Amino acid sequence: MNVVIRSIVLCGICGGTLHAALVQLPADTNRASQSIVVTASRLPRDVQSEPRATYRIGAAERIEHKAARTTPDMLAGLPSVQIQRTSQGQSSPFLRGFTGFRTLCLIDGIRLNNSVFRDGPNQYWGTVDPFSIDRYDVVMGPSSVLYGSDAVGGAMIAVPPSAPVGTTNGWERRLLYRGATAERSTIGRAEASGPLGSQAAFTGGLTAKEFGDLRGGREVGKQSHTGYDEQDYDARVDYNLTPDSRLTFGHQTVNQNDAWRTHKTIYGIDWENLAQGDDRVHSYDQHRDLTYLKQRTEHLDGPVDAVEWSLSRQVQTEDLWRVKKDRSSEKQGFDVTTWGTTLQLESKDDLNEWVYGAEYYHDAVDSYARKYKASGKLSKSEIQGPVADNATYESAGLFVEDTLHILNGHLDVVPGLRYTTSRVDARRIKDPLSGDPVSLRDNWDAVVGSFRLLAPLTDDRRHVLFTGVTQGFRAPNLSDLTRFDTARSTEIETPVADLDPERFVSYEFGIKSRFARLTSQATYYYTTLDNLIVRTPTGRTIDGLSEVTKKNAGEGYIQGVELAESLALTPEWSTWITASWMEGYVDGYPKSTTEKKQDTISRLMPPSAEAGLRWQGLTAKYWAEVSGKAAEKADRLSADDKRDTQRIPPGGTPGYAVCNLRTGSRVTRNLDLTVALENVLDQDYRIHGSGINEPGRNLVLTAAYWF
Repeated sequence: MNVVIRSIVLCGICGGTLHAALVQLPADTNRASQSIVVTASRLPRDVQSEPRATYRIGAAERIEHKAARTTPDMLAGLPSVQIQRTSQGQSSPFLRGFTGFRTLCLIDGIRLNNSVFRDGPNQYWGTVDPFSIDRYDVVMGPSSVLYGSDAVGGAMIAVPPSAPVGTTNGWERRLLYRGATAERSTIGRAEASGPLGSQAAFTGGLTAKEFGDLRGGREVGKQSHTGYDEQDYDARVDYNLTPDSRLTFGHQTVNQNDAWRTHKTIYGIDWENLAQGDDRVHSYDQHRDLTYLKQRTEHLDGPVDAVEWSLSRQVQTEDLWRVKKDRSSEKQGFDVTTWGTTLQLESKDDLNEWVYGAEYYHDAVDSYARKYKASGKLSKSEIQGPVADNATYESAGLFVEDTLHILNGHLDVVPGLRYTTSRVDARRIKDPLSGDPVSLRDNWDAVVGSFRLLAPLTDDRRHVLFTGVTQGFRAPNLSDLTRFDTARSTEIETPVADLDPERFVSYEFGIKSRFARLTSQATYYYTTLDNLIVRTPTGRTIDGLSEVTKKNAGEGYIQGVELAESLALTPEWSTWITASWMEGYVDGYPKSTTEKKQDTISRLMPPSAEAGLRWQGLTAKYWAEVSGKAAEKADRLSADDKRDTQRIPPGGTPGYAVCNLRTGSRVTRNLDLTVALENVLDQDYRIHGSGINEPGRNLVLTAAYWF
């Protein structure tokens, strides 16, 4: 006799809870034996064999239950993860206190990050359509040995779905709808997958998104000019060259239109004494195309067991339309064309699991900026846009990591090493003092290592201890060196030369356990910061904005504790909780280049917790849950935070506690319905560092129909 039981997967869903993945298992099967496979180490492994804090987020069939709008929203609810929202269309996850170009996103192993990614929150993770992704693997902490520059706070690997090859099943089609009242949003998706002969299969879809002006809580109400629209499409073909070799062709296109940064405009909300901007319009358009070819071959004879390579081309475009207080205006933007190639080799024997390889990425960057008078007449064409014009940036790396199983499997020793070289050639940069065009050439080399241990406390690895020392690094990019653009609320950042790579060392200790009914993970980490590139006030003003530039001036640390637990109370009832605490300090220049002192890490995540209770019928046809999330007041403010008066209220961002209700049903074999009531009490609140408040009371309906 079979019954429905739960394998609790630590993953975030809209409303900040953990999702219980339903599986069918024999009644006498122990829950603790169920595995959760992740690819954090570039190899598929059970999470209990990973000597680091990792999380698997969902699968495509559960996205409608998460009801997540964006890829950053998919991470909501994970310990030590904070989702900052500059606007409704622009959100950025903080992982262990880092965001922007200090976190790394990969799509099917290909870097989303490029050399124009900027400091602080940016919107680029939001150009990954979650409805085109099958699953996410999240690696917390520095991961530079395996994934290179930028993987400091952590790395996220987004894996698109693939249709099975060689089956006799016919084509499957799915229609998906998501609507939400407070977001005033409508999302629709049509997708199809099926065989293309006996050796190939196709999967792909179209997603259309329309968002109106976001409604906050009962006091804030409508937040003007927060709506935007987006159109996405994706396609993938998998072709079996042999039973052990697969060739994959993939493509993604994302278009996001008219996403305002409202806090910079006269339409910023009046809440908790926030300052308002004075722009009349501050609107972004985003476009991204990714096309790649990938081949994986397994079960080879000889010293190499598997080979995987990829060739990719990605184009990311950003355009800003800004109308100032005096009705003069400007248009600026850039496009980045990135060619990349990767090679990964795997070798295994009774004692070792080797993964090693090489990567190369080349960015070609063009940027522009044009200024117009109030009459609309062109007044000036600038030398560069937000970053240098006519620039290239190259990065190449070699990596190796071994998992050595010793003491009859009672200890895993995992050493790793990476060498990376980076080079910049920026030909058109505006000198902030003379206004003349200048150029810049520079290069950097870095060697980083890691050493991790995993000690199973039981032969079946239900309980394991893990620890490690890991180095991370981030090479200066075009944004560090050549940015000439607004930074925080009242600042403008200008170019600088002669920067060195940032370096990090992280110490981590944790325990993972799978009891009969309880799954838990607890981690403590301590990360040192060396040569951190920080913004520094110069004392000058440009167009009424305070000038800041970059310096290798930051020395400090960040430490924290993460907890995630889920408990199956009965075959029908389960509960979960996550909690995070962190603190951090870094040396900087709060007021001028002559005054250096220790300061709090900017936008530091306050102590936060989330919990929920879920009921799932034994037939798996109906389910319901209640969840809550809470955060203390974010009043540990850096000097930069205190100057960011359009996003962070004086004295800090207020704490909050929010309740959410969700229920769903498999109405028929082909139809799933989910209804959620988020922020039940219609609270006014915002995530620390955001430019908008979160939705007020929000009714969300999701429907998925297969045929």
